[in-house]
Amino acid sequence: MDLHLRGRIALVSGASRGIGAAVAAALGEEGARVALLARGASGLDEMAGRLRASGVDVTTVIADTADDVAARAAVEQVEATWGGVDILVNAAATPASPGSATALAELRPQDLHAEVETKVLGYLRLAQAVAPHMTARGWGRIVNISGLAARQAGSPFGSIRNVAVAAMTKSLADELGPRGVNVTVVHPGLTVTERTPSLIAEVAYLAGVDYEEEERRLSTGISIGRMVTAAEVADVVTFLASPLSVSINGDAIAVGGGALGAIYY
Repeated sequence: MDLHLRGRIALVSGASRGIGAAVAAALGEEGARVALLARGASGLDEMAGRLRASGVDVTTVIADTADDVAARAAVEQVEATWGGVDILVNAAATPASPGSATALAELRPQDLHAEVETKVLGYLRLAQAVAPHMTARGWGRIVNISGLAARQAGSPFGSIRNVAVAAMTKSLADELGPRGVNVTVVHPGLTVTERTPSLIAEVAYLAGVDYEEEERRLSTGISIGRMVTAAEVADVVTFLASPLSVSINGDAIAVGGGALGAIYY
């Protein structure tokens, strides 16, 4: 299927690794020009080299989206380089841990502040910066990577930030949709990235079980029987970033392999 993304300009935050990197690669494979945004240069340079080797037109942007000035400057840099931004994928956030639930006594307000500053307000900063250019051209896509903690208990701060991203997404979608800009939110579950093996190993060690047993435990609640990969999440995000996704706006799309037994409607 041709997703009609050739020549589109995409800005992907959190693009040096994990889901962000997978999304950048998938968009590049569809012919989009991709601006990789992250806080550190080393990971960005490595990712950019990989994409260029496969023929993708790439630029890199070093910025901390928790900073108002830096976030706006990042968008301005891409616009100066390529003349605009057609697609924004917000993926700059700390992944949730697969460990046990956090007790009330262990919750620290400053940790929530840090998570919201990056995942909620950071997403909002980039959306505010790209929206005027998208609406002026009459077309755009914003895809916010959130997470299934929005639909389940266990990580209070993870749930708060992810629900906030979903609520923000709907508000932006209702405002921007009539002007040609669709905004959606994607909820991954525990996703296989380069970071996952070490996370599972750490949790298995603390629980006193072997790696395979912990991996099986984490997969028991997934209806496809295994964890989804970052590339599989990226496939869905790439469709949502395309013109073919016009009928989806403001909605949350779960990409965790299916929650066993749960019904959402």
